[in-house]
Amino acid sequence: MLDLQRLRALHAVSVHGTVGAAATALGYTSSAVSQQIAKLERETRTVLLEREGRGVRLTDEAYQLVAAARELLAIVERAETELEERRGVPAGRLTIAAFASAARGLLPSVLADLALRHPALDARLSEVDPHLSVDLVAKGAVDLAVAHDWDIAPLPAPAGVEQAVIGDDLCDLLVPAGHPFAGRPAVRRSELGGERWICQPPGRVCHDWLLRTLRAAGHEPDVVHQAEENPTLVALVAAGLGVALIPRLGRGPLPEGVVEVPLDPMPVRRLYALWRTGAARRPAIAETVRTLRHHWPAVASHG
Repeated sequence: MLDLQRLRALHAVSVHGTVGAAATALGYTSSAVSQQIAKLERETRTVLLEREGRGVRLTDEAYQLVAAARELLAIVERAETELEERRGVPAGRLTIAAFASAARGLLPSVLADLALRHPALDARLSEVDPHLSVDLVAKGAVDLAVAHDWDIAPLPAPAGVEQAVIGDDLCDLLVPAGHPFAGRPAVRRSELGGERWICQPPGRVCHDWLLRTLRAAGHEPDVVHQAEENPTLVALVAAGLGVALIPRLGRGPLPEGVVEVPLDPMPVRRLYALWRTGAARRPAIAETVRTLRHHWPAVASHG
């Protein structure tokens, strides 16, 4: 008989792409995941993973097992949901994926609140890019995701995934204290041509939003510095190296030498909670979404 935990490990590797990433998602060590898959190979007398460069590749036989694992895990999820629903109390493990600034600015207070009020609930957080997190929910790799979109780049929700709005996160133009925009009550998007921009790398939502917005206003952005984390972007602005558009969530207090200037119209990104339709009745999902929405006003007011 095939062991469900070993199938879960193989499924995680197929979803996350590497043994290390699968281990992080499952809360195991890489060695533990490798051992689970090695045991599964012995049980099935089949090679499931092959070395490919520095990573691994799933064999055709592995993909057949992954398809079966996906069905079995869905059955287990339904059974767990029904049991939790009968008890009416949030319980069990709940895996949450959230993008960086939500993981920093929103989730700590939410997780602490859930732990205090629902000791039977084991909520676990992973920081994940917003577009990746939606796919992880759809594939059953995480139970719930906190993701975001922008007004000109809506977040797609695939079939079988439900979503609820958490709230709107405002975005400001950050400039060095000596910049001509500093002290202005507002700046129009049409005035942003000729600036030296600091933003996240290509492929990130904020980067793509900046390029599309400025090009729509008739400007080709001059991106001079790129960094993943918002605190790094703020530090570059503080050094007088350019300007940046940065959302308020998780940004923290601005250092001396950085001035916040509203844009007209003000950019907004909307935060969502997403979960699989099959888990919609689970009390842990409903309570976590409610707690996210409850904490949002206080978080949004402080940035």
